[in-house]
Amino acid sequence: MVSKLNARPRQDAIVRLLRRKGTSTVAELATQVGASRRTVLRDIGTLRAQGFVIHSEPGRGGGLQLDPQSVLTTARLSVSEVFALIISVSAMRATGSFPFFGLADAGLAKLEKALPTDKIRDLRRLLNCLYVGKLSPRVNISDMGTMTPQLLPAFETAFLRRLHLRFQYRDAKGAETHRNIEPQAVLILPPLWYLVAWDPAREDFRHFRMDRISKPEYVDGETFRRRHVPFEDHVRPIRNQPH
Repeated sequence: MVSKLNARPRQDAIVRLLRRKGTSTVAELATQVGASRRTVLRDIGTLRAQGFVIHSEPGRGGGLQLDPQSVLTTARLSVSEVFALIISVSAMRATGSFPFFGLADAGLAKLEKALPTDKIRDLRRLLNCLYVGKLSPRVNISDMGTMTPQLLPAFETAFLRRLHLRFQYRDAKGAETHRNIEPQAVLILPPLWYLVAWDPAREDFRHFRMDRISKPEYVDGETFRRRHVPFEDHVRPIRNQPH
């Protein structure tokens, strides 16, 4: 049994369970995803509305069955998920370590086309805030950690809605501070990733290593204005990378 999940992860878990087991009852699914039978039934209805073909077999020995073909033809990626794929491919291409980026770009183009028009606009705005460059060899990366998975969706909401983003930040000496900033861009200097932001408390731009950020969350309320970020000459928009 897994811990209780939010709607989207829970529905994804239901699809995976049906795909792996072949047939499952509502009670079994409820136990596995940590939800009530009513919630699972509502999730099944949502999945069917999204295009998943889920058959119901009544009686003893029956249950729910997922048509495997519906898994192959239905893509349910959010803007942040497509954004994560694009920036990952672009970052690998920037390092010259990804020989199959042509195929990856073609696949990502298909995913982009599957997004609704309003989501396409959001994706373009996110991509316009993405920059790539080269890391100075003098930068110490021996303490490089992993980025919290909550950072990208929090940044997406804060950036698109122009909301402040707050988080805990650990500096190179290990000291932790609480930050409340205006997110302006993401800078990739492989293998390090930076959140570039305007810091109202210091009235200046700051670069925050994303692997040193924890507990990120956007702050509803006051919005901020977009600012022109001054980058060094070797930094360029990721959209302008040579193909």
